[in-house]
Amino acid sequence: MTRKIALITGGSRGLGRNAAVKLAAHGVDVVITYRQRADEAADAVAAIEALGAHALALPLDVGHCASFADFAERLQAALQDHWQQRSFDFLVNNAGIGIHAAFAETSEAQFDELMNIHLKGSFFLTQRLLPLLADGGAILNISTGLTRFTQPGFAAYATMKGGIEVLTRYLAKELGPRGIRVNVLAPGAIETDFGGGQVRDNPQMNAYLASQTALGRVGRPDDIGDAIALLLADESGWINAQRIEVSGGMFV
Repeated sequence: MTRKIALITGGSRGLGRNAAVKLAAHGVDVVITYRQRADEAADAVAAIEALGAHALALPLDVGHCASFADFAERLQAALQDHWQQRSFDFLVNNAGIGIHAAFAETSEAQFDELMNIHLKGSFFLTQRLLPLLADGGAILNISTGLTRFTQPGFAAYATMKGGIEVLTRYLAKELGPRGIRVNVLAPGAIETDFGGGQVRDNPQMNAYLASQTALGRVGRPDDIGDAIALLLADESGWINAQRIEVSGGMFV
């Protein structure tokens, strides 16, 4: 039986790595991308393979669209060399950065960096990889709870993610004839190093966000990795064009 293959951008650390490990535990092979830290990528590959899945790490800067054609060629060669396949099944647009800046103080450079990585990068990388994505596959775009509720300092970041949520619905409509379903997963506050690790490392912020969450705590990486694996599973095959918030009930 042919194993399914997922491509996770930014899969060498944080939520991307957790998702890769969770998918591996469900029998999915994984290609992860990383921008600079080849050592982190190698550690992630080892963790995935320890679960019996096959894994591969490829360098990619999702904020640099000019590199996408070369990446697609390298991915195509890797699929053939390592899996003897011409396509992969799941694309998880996960890679991203967090910039915290008040609206009045957000620079054009910060805005452009967020746009290039989160919105433009996801748009054109997905476009470039469509010929390699299997019919009947799935795309999962990672957004944020900050598109529903607001916290000062994230106007530019949340704006890009809002664009991703609109893009998701258009992709679901246009790729429907190929049987490709497209959804958005929007995490709430999670204990990771994202955005400088404030949710994880600042006790006051952690306690405040936990107090505003129905389940009484902030999220953990496993909460998101499990949800990603669930949304890509065959059992979720009728979920399409949806925004699924995974926040424990923040600000409800």
